[in-house]
Amino acid sequence: MASGISVFSLHGTCDSELWKSGAEARKSSSRKTWAHMYVDTGVEDAAAVLQRLGGAGAVLATAPSGDAMGPLVSGLGTRGKLIVVGVPQDPLQLSAFPLVFGGRSIYGTLTGTPIDSEDTLAFSVLENIRPMIETFPLEQAADAYARMMQGKARFRMVLVTGQ
Repeated sequence: MASGISVFSLHGTCDSELWKSGAEARKSSSRKTWAHMYVDTGVEDAAAVLQRLGGAGAVLATAPSGDAMGPLVSGLGTRGKLIVVGVPQDPLQLSAFPLVFGGRSIYGTLTGTPIDSEDTLAFSVLENIRPMIETFPLEQAADAYARMMQGKARFRMVLVTGQ
């Protein structure tokens, strides 16, 4: 990859439409969007896969599952960071061993810094990443919200005004 960055899609069990659609659909969706490699955590140990590849410099944890996030610390490389942006209902449970003996860290952020946003956009341009969204007319905002809250949204929900 020209950027020197590899992007992995790690999927575990959850109650979303994408999860229910099956492993092949998730893999296909991940590849279409941005992932260089797909790991189904229902079949493989994500931390072990990441360690076999040299350990991750950073993992951006977007899924709202503490059970899924905690074990990923072991997949980080030395001084790697677990960046939590999805807020799980359940607690993160992890061993202190990989934190202490690898200089790894965990931190949370709502949006990141302005330079993080700039870097993200530059990476998106470099890798030709485009968002996958579902659109709803503004008049159906309540329906879109209900769909999202029921875990039926496949991608980001975007409300559009009359065109």
